[in-house]
Amino acid sequence: MKRTTLSLFAGAAALAAVTGFAAVSAPGDTGAETAEPAARLPVERTSLLCPAPSASDLAETTYTSFTPVTEGAEKKGTATLTAAADGAGAEAGKGGEDAESGKDGEDAKDGNDGKDGKPVLRPEAPGTPVTGTASGADAPALTGTAEGSHAPGWTVQQTTEVAAGTGRGLLGLNCTAPDTEFWFPGASTASGRTDYVHLTNPDDSAAVVDIELYGKDGVLKSTVGEGVTVPPGGGESLLLSTLTDVEQTDVTVHVNVRSGRLGAAVQALDDKTGGDWLTAAADPAGELVVPGIPADATAVRLMLFTPGGSDADLKVRLASPSGAITPAGHETVHVKAGMTTGVDLGEVTRGEAGSLVLTPTSGSVPVVAAVRVVRGKGGEQESAFIPASDPVGARATAAENRAKGTTLSVTAPDRTAKVEVTASAGTEGGTTATKTFTIEGGTTQNVEVPVPAGLKGTYALTVETVSGGPVYAARTLTGEDEDVASFTVQPLPDDRGTVSVPKAEQNLSVLQQPPA
Repeated sequence: MKRTTLSLFAGAAALAAVTGFAAVSAPGDTGAETAEPAARLPVERTSLLCPAPSASDLAETTYTSFTPVTEGAEKKGTATLTAAADGAGAEAGKGGEDAESGKDGEDAKDGNDGKDGKPVLRPEAPGTPVTGTASGADAPALTGTAEGSHAPGWTVQQTTEVAAGTGRGLLGLNCTAPDTEFWFPGASTASGRTDYVHLTNPDDSAAVVDIELYGKDGVLKSTVGEGVTVPPGGGESLLLSTLTDVEQTDVTVHVNVRSGRLGAAVQALDDKTGGDWLTAAADPAGELVVPGIPADATAVRLMLFTPGGSDADLKVRLASPSGAITPAGHETVHVKAGMTTGVDLGEVTRGEAGSLVLTPTSGSVPVVAAVRVVRGKGGEQESAFIPASDPVGARATAAENRAKGTTLSVTAPDRTAKVEVTASAGTEGGTTATKTFTIEGGTTQNVEVPVPAGLKGTYALTVETVSGGPVYAARTLTGEDEDVASFTVQPLPDDRGTVSVPKAEQNLSVLQQPPA
């Protein structure tokens, strides 16, 4: 998935993007390029999009907003999360520290669902999470914008509990940045599954999108998914089984935006094992990591797709607490070009923390991947999805963590790494806490997360790479009812709270551009 962020010095970044570099020289110089390391500066503005949470009247949804404190960020800022139907970028209801008055905004503890045009969330100062709620089937999709101090690393978690019916359980996702392309391996049009692709448009002009489906034998032909229009500031949800009349257990959904930009997610609802959100997988790559498979998983199914014209052969490894192991009978997997491949790995974690590491057996071919995980047995089964993820990078964040029911899984598939994990203050009280962990190369560890002292409410976890790596992470959140296996897993990719801006010498008399 391609991502875009706006730099504090957008002009310099745009210049670098257009020319390739922005080196300068003084009169009399030979014109040679002056190479200086790029500076990393906090982003000034960012956007997030949350899909409509549920069609169930029993749905209870919580939104949790959090911005980590970022060195060098602006002193003041605002953030707004409002109903998509009201249009993106609305000025009404801005929260946070107002740019003019400096007053803190009020949070959304009154349970406003955004349908009246008022914001669902009005975050306060960075470093403290804030929550909002919505109930029932009419809760809308949301669009949000954060500026100034609230922008770097802004994260919004959407968690919905559905007590009964198709798609029961705990459905969670991190609201996504708008983009132009998304891959979702792990969807299905099989009997017993009801999968929807949700599209949210943050802009004031319509977006046009093509939705392509790929099954075990290749493309599932359909003209219904071509040229879908998503209205300005609005949302659309499309039932996959209406896009094709072919029933397939494993389907890869490709969302390609012709014009505009969108947020996209797939809501996968199963008659027997409940539901969860399937979020976009990491961009196609030759090596992939699927982090944070729960230790007590009773069934794990790996779904893969290669969008290019070549087949892919991948080595499958499980990074466990004791090191990398190869699942018996699944040493390698062959993925045919343009076709979705599904592999049952069974109880691959066997009671221990684990992450799947996929590497090419020979030449590298770009692949996308995700797993479907089942917990529980018999009539108490619940399912969730974990897509292949980008690494933590400099920093990643998971909002809405609880004193009980939170598991943080960290893996270093190659080199040993050191990470720092910080728990924020709670939504209703508490003080921050920090722990440092060393993750041995080739292992996955379920670390003992810090919990804020005097915690009231929920809190955010921030993971920072101190050394080594790369590091991948995922947070598992389980339901409050211990007799039910409901859960949801969110990978923690880099929050892109900073952007690289090229440095230039002080004398700007001559701008050097690359040759045509």
